[in-house]
Amino acid sequence: MLKTILSISGKPGLFRLISHGKNMLIVESLVDKKRVPAYAKDKVISLGDIAMYTDADEVPLHQVLTNLKNKENGEKASISTSAKPDELRAYFAEVLPNFDRDRVYPSDIKKLINWYNLLIDAGITDFTPVEVEEEAQEEEVQSDA
Repeated sequence: MLKTILSISGKPGLFRLISHGKNMLIVESLVDKKRVPAYAKDKVISLGDIAMYTDADEVPLHQVLTNLKNKENGEKASISTSAKPDELRAYFAEVLPNFDRDRVYPSDIKKLINWYNLLIDAGITDFTPVEVEEEAQEEEVQSDA
């Protein structure tokens, strides 16, 4: 699901990929459902391609969002994005205990919380990538046989 959710630099919020044309993408805002073009010059990043730094390696964003959803029981984040940096780090340590404190900045945590709240408001609560879901279903079928 996160592969079709996009962040576009210079534009607030998150967008769902609707279609693509010649030299542009058609995207729809998760906030107000308005459709706008995103051109080749815009920096467009799929949430499925983002990872967070940890002490060992990188953790995919879908896993971090799932941890956040589990911590908040599917509700919006209990911390404000205007909280102090130390509060944000303490909160994020509960979500991802081994995050790299040198490379994950408070601004990154604010953006993650903002994205999580936007996704929850848009009714997107399953952050598992499609490939992982299909593999889990195949394993269930094999174990039932």
